[in-house]
Amino acid sequence: MSTEALMPGNSTIILIDYAIGFANLLRSHDLPTHVNNAVGLAKLAVAYETGLVITNGVSSKPSGPLYPELRAVLGARPVIERPSAGNAFLDPKFAEAVRATGRKKIILGGVSTEGCVLQTALAGQREGYEVYVVVDACASLSAETHEISVIRMVQAGIVPLTWFALSGEFSMDQSGAQGAIHQKLMAEHVPAMNFGVQTFKFAFGMGRAVQ
Repeated sequence: MSTEALMPGNSTIILIDYAIGFANLLRSHDLPTHVNNAVGLAKLAVAYETGLVITNGVSSKPSGPLYPELRAVLGARPVIERPSAGNAFLDPKFAEAVRATGRKKIILGGVSTEGCVLQTALAGQREGYEVYVVVDACASLSAETHEISVIRMVQAGIVPLTWFALSGEFSMDQSGAQGAIHQKLMAEHVPAMNFGVQTFKFAFGMGRAVQ
């Protein structure tokens, strides 16, 4: 595993099968939290201008199209539809799209953890990529299947991370433009931390007022 830092310029984020039909089956995370984290990851990719590859099953199948919240973030960016394979690298269009980014660090989020995410992550390793999985932007049929799949990937050398921690890594200098992206993502998708910041600002303002 390379010790080179994760940066927007050396990373490709891959969004795997965030299909509305699959969302109804997920039990490892509550649905609002799962969608929040998936959208946060998508916004991160767009705002930091990482490489970005989006894949899904065929939208006319029962699994259906992407979550509408994701589609709103991604706009007209193309979605590579795969007819069947759980391992997305078996689809030539997907494999070529990842290669075309020219980046060796790939960061995966999607559903389900024990299915297409696991198979694509392991295949990415075999293809020579440095693979990361955003565990809180993935989900599964149960907490157990999610956890065991993450353990299997970690034992194989794949690195787990969380989407907001990734944003913090991308925005090392909080005083710059990337820091502003991180703060915006926090305000929109991490309410506990955002309220903490607002509380600090309020208390600081009160302190200044009584001086």
